[in-house]
Amino acid sequence: MSLRDLPSVERLLQTEAAGALRAAYGRPLTLQALRLVLDGARQAIRGGGGLPLPGQILLQAQQTLEDWLAPTLRPVINATGVIVHTNLGRAPLSPAARRALAGAAGTNSLEFNLARGGRGLRDQHAEDLLRRLTGAQAALVVNNNAAAVLLALTALARGQDVLISRSQLVEIGGGFRVPDVLKQSGARLVEVGTTNRTHLADYEAALSARTGVILRAHHSNFKIVGFTTEPSLSELVELGARQRVAVVDDLGSGALLDTSAFGLGHEPTVQESLQAGAAAVCFSGDKLLGGPQAGIIVGTSMHIEPMRRHPLARALRPDKLCLAALAATLEHYLRDEALREIPVWRMIAAPAAELEGRARVWQTRLGQGEVRPGLSTVGGGSLPEETLPTWLLVLPGPRPNALVGQLRRLELPIIARVEDDCVALDPRTVLPEDEDNLLAGLSAALGGGLPLRGEG
Repeated sequence: MSLRDLPSVERLLQTEAAGALRAAYGRPLTLQALRLVLDGARQAIRGGGGLPLPGQILLQAQQTLEDWLAPTLRPVINATGVIVHTNLGRAPLSPAARRALAGAAGTNSLEFNLARGGRGLRDQHAEDLLRRLTGAQAALVVNNNAAAVLLALTALARGQDVLISRSQLVEIGGGFRVPDVLKQSGARLVEVGTTNRTHLADYEAALSARTGVILRAHHSNFKIVGFTTEPSLSELVELGARQRVAVVDDLGSGALLDTSAFGLGHEPTVQESLQAGAAAVCFSGDKLLGGPQAGIIVGTSMHIEPMRRHPLARALRPDKLCLAALAATLEHYLRDEALREIPVWRMIAAPAAELEGRARVWQTRLGQGEVRPGLSTVGGGSLPEETLPTWLLVLPGPRPNALVGQLRRLELPIIARVEDDCVALDPRTVLPEDEDNLLAGLSAALGGGLPLRGEG
């Protein structure tokens, strides 16, 4: 047996099995896979291994091709009880927003005015809805909230000072920090106050002819408790008005509904910030708003228009899919149907009795498990340490980590959590349309009735 006994690439390509691979994956990629497998076979033979059969080589090539093209962005079922799960795509979109995405995927009127038959503006698709919903004079959409803050500071304070309390110099997801975003804007950071206590007098002392903006960054993903104080937004606005300095409010989560109505702490709303007089309010589209990833800026025309005209706005602008899904999400608020149609708010508003009923149905259909009270969280850098009462389906067993690993390897992965050495599944974050798939996947993992992904 020698390397010469290995079939050539050309010989393998002439086989019926290789013909099927070429039809499915194209000749160039099939050729790459065959060469890679043959290289591996040569190394194995040199090390004393046996000669693989042509069928084995083709089977390995097929597996290689499948691995190369296996999607990494896949649908999953969120059974963790974390409503806005950053690692699981944050806010799931409403059915209307999904339909809008599909409709916008083809040719559309993104920058075409159908009435006039000429060029239009992409801002129009969300701006009127945002103005009507929040009462703002103007609105602008970019691709995320960090971009919104960057654009606001660049357009309003480049080369000038930006005052911010030391207690608000936060780090958001992925290691991005407010001071770093601020530096990229070309503005100069001026820290005022201390970590736990900042007074209005601290801002007054820091104001100068160089001050361009007073920035307030809401504590959306952490809490400072104990001996603390900060000026209110309205106090900052009043101070800014006396000195003709704009106040920009970075809300982060961007709630449009009052979270305290559902047993949570009060998250400042966009409308409240505008009513307090903020010149510009920046917030996310994919957290408590419940829409696609976006950064939204609302405020006065005098402050929004410089951002709209700034060259950076083009680099940060949203695409047609974002705008379509965002517009559909905003319409839910305008139609007063957000609690019914937007998944994030449907999850927040779900009563404990309903969740207990769903968990007991799961228990009955699976024929195993225990229903216990538990807690859900909002997540997504919103309402830190706030929880909602829920009911869990708990699956006791000797190896809970192995079971959650099996659930992740299902064709439609199920993401659960391990709690008290048990696997816990929270119905609050499982969309009703996913329940049958959830139970089928659980049955497969628990009873071995269905193959896992990658298994025959």
